[in-house]
Amino acid sequence: MRVSKNKLEVALARQCKNLHELRGELSPQTLTKINRGDELQAKTVGRLAQLLQCDPADLIEEA
Repeated sequence: MRVSKNKLEVALARQCKNLHELRGELSPQTLTKINRGDELQAKTVGRLAQLLQCDPADLIEEA
């Protein structure tokens, strides 16, 4: 699964956060993958959605 950068920015803005503030919750490797637009495991997208208090579908890049 790929996370849409635009959708991620919206979810972060709703929480008044930026991606760097998630460093304590997500590994540096995961943050790098998100920044590069790499594929993520479903459970990682789920964890990211939990942290941003949104549905994982709200973050997924549409095909």
